[in-house]
Amino acid sequence: MTYNKNWFDRNPPWLWWSFFPIFGGFSLVYAGWKSKTNSWLFIGGGLTFVSLLFSSLLPSSVYLFWITQIIIAFKIKQNYLIKTAPKGVLIPSSKIAQLIAEYRGKVDINNCSKDDIVYQLGLSIIHANDIESLRHEGYMFMDIDDLSEVAGISENILRRIEPLMVFGYDLRKEVDVSWRRLNTLSVDELISYNIDENSAKKIVLERTEKGQYKSLLDVRKRTGIPIQIYRHLV
Repeated sequence: MTYNKNWFDRNPPWLWWSFFPIFGGFSLVYAGWKSKTNSWLFIGGGLTFVSLLFSSLLPSSVYLFWITQIIIAFKIKQNYLIKTAPKGVLIPSSKIAQLIAEYRGKVDINNCSKDDIVYQLGLSIIHANDIESLRHEGYMFMDIDDLSEVAGISENILRRIEPLMVFGYDLRKEVDVSWRRLNTLSVDELISYNIDENSAKKIVLERTEKGQYKSLLDVRKRTGIPIQIYRHLV
């Protein structure tokens, strides 16, 4: 996504309202209302009330409340931006992604909708279509390495949004997937599927010695053969 790419670096207008003595507490009230955070509503309202009360009883104390409301405003700014971030906003770092995950929850790559991929993770519709297509063919993603290798998504992007993702795994969904032919095909049969002889032998030997493969990524990790060599079997 190219829009809202600087969302988390911006200063919301209400932040500057906090610099007004006595009535600056209403900036926190507004932030609480906008983000649906009741605690900020109460804090802002309380500071405004106390400031009004002490402005006549003990005028010098107003400066203390004034400084307090400014400090609180800057302290809650990032949480406010996270809570009010628009759909599809570019997530600049894994730290921001972790904070968003705590507020909005995580996205299960193997079970989510295309809207979740685009609007919660900030990935392109092209990537969302690729992921959905692979899932419809029976493929289940195991981790971000798998997602990068098979779906072709930049590893740098995936590292940024990793805290927002989980990879639910359900064996029942993989009963008939085509990649499982790697667990049954002979060397000659693999060669007939346009896999070179050395790779075919390595796949069969590893399977014979250490048991069946659990996923395409498992094949790559155990044999060292790049997924693109046998990706056409998916």
